[in-house]
Amino acid sequence: MDIRSITPEFSVSPQIQPGDLEEIARQGFRSVICNRPDGESAGEPTFAEIAAAAKSLGLEAIHQPVVSGKVSDADAAEFGRILARAPKPALGYCRTGTRSTILWSLSEAKSRALPDILSATKAAGYDMAGVVRRIANGGKTPTDTGDASYEVVIVGGGAAGISVAASLKSRMPQLGIAVIDPADIHYYQPGWTLVGGGVFEPDQTARTMGSLIPKGVHWIKSFAAAFEPGDNAVILDGCRVVKYKRLIVCPGLKLDWGKVEGLVETLGKNGVTSNYRYDLAPYTWELVQRLKRGRAIFTQPPMPIKCAGAPQKAMYLSGDHWFRTGALRNIDIQFMNAGGVLFGVKDYVPALMEYVQKYDAKLNFFHDLIRVDGPGKTATFKVAKPDEAPSEVTVEFDMMHVCPPQTAPDFIRVSPLADAAGWVDVDQITLRHKSYDNIWSLGDAMNAPNAKTAAAARKQAPVVAANVAADIEGRSPAGGYDGYGSCPLTVERGKIVLAEFGYGGTLKPSFPSWLVDGTKPTRAAWWLKERALPPIYWQAMLRGKEWMAKPEPVSAE
Repeated sequence: MDIRSITPEFSVSPQIQPGDLEEIARQGFRSVICNRPDGESAGEPTFAEIAAAAKSLGLEAIHQPVVSGKVSDADAAEFGRILARAPKPALGYCRTGTRSTILWSLSEAKSRALPDILSATKAAGYDMAGVVRRIANGGKTPTDTGDASYEVVIVGGGAAGISVAASLKSRMPQLGIAVIDPADIHYYQPGWTLVGGGVFEPDQTARTMGSLIPKGVHWIKSFAAAFEPGDNAVILDGCRVVKYKRLIVCPGLKLDWGKVEGLVETLGKNGVTSNYRYDLAPYTWELVQRLKRGRAIFTQPPMPIKCAGAPQKAMYLSGDHWFRTGALRNIDIQFMNAGGVLFGVKDYVPALMEYVQKYDAKLNFFHDLIRVDGPGKTATFKVAKPDEAPSEVTVEFDMMHVCPPQTAPDFIRVSPLADAAGWVDVDQITLRHKSYDNIWSLGDAMNAPNAKTAAAARKQAPVVAANVAADIEGRSPAGGYDGYGSCPLTVERGKIVLAEFGYGGTLKPSFPSWLVDGTKPTRAAWWLKERALPPIYWQAMLRGKEWMAKPEPVSAE
């Protein structure tokens, strides 16, 4: 038998035999639902034979025969009614299990989110791509045939999406482009660290989305729900369909706040904050100013995360304030890092360690936040050090800055575009999808082994734009991405360690060392972060101006 769990109450299986029922009962199932017509294949038992064996074991057997490849809306609705009244847990079966899985997916479409359905079925080994539109449409066959169509569709209107749209428009002004994004506001997320440090005001980091969509680019204000790459289609929330000739996928990543028990309930109060949210960054600065004595915890989850230096940036700017105000001697700073190193590129670690020592911060490696008790002011970490048995440790705090666990968005993870880890699967040089030649990806959602930063997106956008334009013109890829990413590490107010690196941790400095030595804290790098980068972002990067961001030529090797 090959029984695969979809939910705790429902599993599916290929054709079963009467002799299997004893084991099925032993595993705790209370009913079986047969979705095969009798006589579909020679030599298979009839439903009556299965029902007799089931009855002798106290199992209820239900027959809903459905012809393979012809699951109707009425079939799905009836399956939902059958499953609702069947004793649980129930086992559905057909020739391969696919039919039963489709029936379950369609019957659940009104009550479960599309990504949840696709995730559950994918985990069981069943691909629901063929019925994704029907699931998105509440389990019913769509009747709308007036699909919109564009030469290029971009999923995501963040830093990557707006930048690549602008870069494409600058190359091919007449190109028909659509950006799919539901947000009203576009955020300059790198600025939130400075909001949390009392340097920026929150409104300096926000603009209306409508003001940033490049002229001539169509804005589809909706969620993308799923992909049908075989039909060159993006399914929108509500089952609307947008067709494309070429697709660019850049929806960012998911901040998985709910993965830490108790965190959602206490964010923004009880001394728990995060610079990873626009509305919470001001609370960080409020807590830093208020704290005069006690313990401050700063957490970092397992990689990958966006801007891997951000968790410690919050620590350094907080420590700097306490140092300047004389409160530092009364504050215990604890950095709880799920990883095993302070920073992934070793050349920058010596400079950072000087500030760890200056602020007397204790580094706790292999500590992953799993639970928060806000009112009780305690945080629990899973400790998984090499060659040691995993354990848990609970730490009291007066203030805690949390960097949440991060994953690819749900609709990406369960899509045909994803790799085994859930990220969009691309060639790391051309950023073209490995399986679909008319799809590219950039930004945080794709799987190239680079740092997930806005600086990386600034370099990636011209690469993708150049390669999409080349493909439209029938040419070979025109741009290559070298893995560039930048992390301006704000070690104190007025000084930054400007980490710039590419694939494999290779240093990629943008300026001569006499101007900015990235391995040392400098005031020039602070000026760049505070004064130069915001206007570069708003007025150059998002406008298709590729200052210091021209794509590298693609190697002929």
